[in-house]
Amino acid sequence: MTQTILVVDDEKKLRDMLRVYLEQEGYRVVEAGNGREALHVARYEQPDLVILDLMMPELGGYDFMRLFSKEADTPVIMLTARVEESDEVLGLELGADDYVTKPFSIRGLLARVRAVLRRAAQPPTASDILRVADVMLDRGGRVVKVNGRTVDLTPSEFELLAALMSAPGRAFSRLDLLERTAGDAYEGYERTIDVHIRNLRTKIEPDPSHPRYIETVYGMGYRFAPE
Repeated sequence: MTQTILVVDDEKKLRDMLRVYLEQEGYRVVEAGNGREALHVARYEQPDLVILDLMMPELGGYDFMRLFSKEADTPVIMLTARVEESDEVLGLELGADDYVTKPFSIRGLLARVRAVLRRAAQPPTASDILRVADVMLDRGGRVVKVNGRTVDLTPSEFELLAALMSAPGRAFSRLDLLERTAGDAYEGYERTIDVHIRNLRTKIEPDPSHPRYIETVYGMGYRFAPE
């Protein structure tokens, strides 16, 4: 089944260019020129992925994500011409799965598109249930529960938690985690792991400032605490 990608950017030339390359890859492309239009298109088209420019008129990318994340768990790749790390961090904290800084290579963006869609469409395996301490992760149902409470995660957060829970007590480097969750699209964006870990802790830890489940391994990366 053909996957639909919503491209949101106020630059028509960029939208046209992305449409050409994405359609060559076999995707169906729909467009919007601002965040307000994007909300209407997303509600009607129900895309599999949104490629979203952050700086737009009428309704910017951040505001779009705040509203859209309440309606759907569709993965989002941010496009940003700004280079401040705080911009990238805020976007990831609002639920984006990845980001690309303008100017970008088409090859790199397409690799990220494939990686994010792959994470969001992991085939169901009903027997693949991980339980460590009070945390249960069901790959088949794409469900995470902590002490019986269901926790909503983005596709990237889900795959990151699954990687950590697959080997409790094992220390994973950031590069290990990127390769497990992003495959051929990581291209050195190791700091995205830190933001996703912070988001995970906020969602699953009783006290995120003193993590009980996801431990920092100083000088290396992270591990899921063994029971």
